Amino acid sequence: MAKFIVPLFVTRESKIIGPFTFAQFVFVGLAGGICFLLFFLFGRKNIIAFSFIAIFLIGGALALAFLKVGGHPLPSAFKNFFSYILLPKIFLWQRKLIPPKISKIKKFEKAETETETELKIVKESSLQKLFTQVETKKFK
Repeated sequence: MAKFIVPLFVTRESKIIGPFTFAQFVFVGLAGGICFLLFFLFGRKNIIAFSFIAIFLIGGALALAFLKVGGHPLPSAFKNFFSYILLPKIFLWQRKLIPPKISKIKKFEKAETETETELKIVKESSLQKLFTQVETKKFK
């Protein structure tokens, strides 16, 4: 019987449009669309300003689409960063007043039907006696 190793906790987004996931396509597509509109608005008149803006937009879109910080996508890292900066950071520990649990310990009581037996005190074990006999070569 063949055993197969199944990886756990694998999160992979589906490739929707070509080699891109939906979110990657949206980032790159929006940046491309904005660059297209900017070219027709003022790109023909001032090509140097348009080039700088286009490089900034496309670079940002590629970073948002493909860059990962600590194994997390860049938009998720931005969201976590801004939520940390903007949300309050007061952590209060409130002690819950729960009365301690007290359990009653029953004392060990001897059963009345048991008979008390005295312990036998053995001065020397049979193994020790055998060892002494072998060493002194005195067998009885």
